[in-house]
Amino acid sequence: MAPVCLRDCRAWQDAGLALSTTNNEACKLFDATLIQYTTWTNDKAMGGVEGCLSRLNAADPNFVMGHVLSNGLELIGTGRSPLIDKELDSAVKKMANLSKSQPLTEREQLHVDAVETFAKGRLPKACDLWEQILQNHPTDVLALKFSQDTYFYLGYHTQMRDSVARVLPYWTPKIPFSSYVKGMYSFGLLETNFYDQALKVAYEALSVDEKDAWSVHTIAHVHEMKADLENGLAFMQTSETNWKGSDMLACHVYWHWALYFIEKGDYEAALTVYDNHIAPHCFTSGSMLDIVDNSSMLYRLQMEGANVGGRWSKLVQITKKHAKDHILIFNDLHFLMSSLGTKDHEMTTQLMESLQEAAKSPGDNHEHAMIGHLGFPLCQALIEFDNGNYDKAVDLIHPIRYQIPRIGGSNAQRDLFNQVLIRAAINSRCKRHQNLARCLLMERDTIRPNSPLTERLIRKAAAVHSLV
Repeated sequence: MAPVCLRDCRAWQDAGLALSTTNNEACKLFDATLIQYTTWTNDKAMGGVEGCLSRLNAADPNFVMGHVLSNGLELIGTGRSPLIDKELDSAVKKMANLSKSQPLTEREQLHVDAVETFAKGRLPKACDLWEQILQNHPTDVLALKFSQDTYFYLGYHTQMRDSVARVLPYWTPKIPFSSYVKGMYSFGLLETNFYDQALKVAYEALSVDEKDAWSVHTIAHVHEMKADLENGLAFMQTSETNWKGSDMLACHVYWHWALYFIEKGDYEAALTVYDNHIAPHCFTSGSMLDIVDNSSMLYRLQMEGANVGGRWSKLVQITKKHAKDHILIFNDLHFLMSSLGTKDHEMTTQLMESLQEAAKSPGDNHEHAMIGHLGFPLCQALIEFDNGNYDKAVDLIHPIRYQIPRIGGSNAQRDLFNQVLIRAAINSRCKRHQNLARCLLMERDTIRPNSPLTERLIRKAAAVHSLV
């Protein structure tokens, strides 16, 4: 990343985003952390995100927005929950108490309220509070980024797109990293199926900064959704040197690269990308995005009939620690994939029992409120599918098929569950399910034409049903 001029107290005030501290070093470290979050990069020259946050706290331990940033990033990472993590719960309470002991701007208080609300599992309400900030402060990138990530977890793709559209005109080229906001907009366009416009906006962002991994990510998605494999693979190869340094997102971009190979049926190439890039990133970072990508990749390869060897055994050592978190249903499903993959029945039982327990008294927790009618049936469907009970898997997934976007993630990530449903319907002995498989395959072929994966599934369905 090129050297940037970090903003001190006066610069933040001049930008209309005054911070309640008189410590210039704290303001600069706040900016440094925010820049790295925006660009998906742990910049060694800046000291990395954790290094900056540590120095920020030392510079001004009572700087409320420093605590907002630190706690918000921890919560947005979804690797820890204040409901079961006393240290994180204490940190959130400290932030709230500090906000009551000193005068804050209205914007800063809304930030405190939003992080507190997210910590309680009230994700939609947290987004409402960030949107309040953006109405008066459209260049508050922290509010924009936090809301973007949370909309993504909620599966609110239209809101994700429109939230950026409302502020984009204010992000003039003279504002640092304005092109990255354009990259955010490109992803919202993609997820709402405006593929051509998404490509156009993503390339506009890359023309300003070719290292913008999020815009690269948008382009990777578009080629994947269109089954445009050759252009997708060519783009990955020519752009790799630009985005591989964005260590917070590189694993996920490599995941997309491997998806192209799975689509082609080149499982060895996909496993090579997994072994060389996806797995190492995960075991180094331990980040939830990387864990999810590893689980999803191995599960997809396994469904395709590829031999993933002992790769599940290493991954489950990480996922097992999160079996009782239940922060996001999306995460729970991917933890379950790992326990099923490694045949860890104890972990599977633990996850399912604690999931049921969380559903008993959800309170205001958005994710817990969805467990009974969405999270648990989807998890149970994966278990039935793994056990070869295809009839039961179909009966569990098909009625809630159009609710699945509510678990969050991207269209590409959730396609895994469409594939499970189709494969279960193909292998079911029930004539009704076999007819459903045929209909789903026709639908898939129409929406995503020229897909080799779909063609393989069509051939499999024909082969299986010819024997019935």
